[in-house]
Amino acid sequence: QYRHTLQSRGIVQSMSRKGNCYDNSVMENFFGIMKSEFLYLKEFESVEHFKKELENYIHYYNTKRMKAKLKMSPVQYRTHFNQAA
Repeated sequence: QYRHTLQSRGIVQSMSRKGNCYDNSVMENFFGIMKSEFLYLKEFESVEHFKKELENYIHYYNTKRMKAKLKMSPVQYRTHFNQAA
């Protein structure tokens, strides 16, 4: 029933072989960072306040936050990679 509901709304469920968690590892990493840097450090006045602050955090994460592995922000990395190609 759950998969049917997703399909009826045009959502493709992420499915991998049993015991293969690698397809979600990037998002799991992001959610872990987001919780420790954003969610657990703030208090929100309302759902709307949370949504606005989340948008701000995602913008910060993509454009200003330096990824240690990349030594630049995700947007800087993509821009640098596209210019090199």
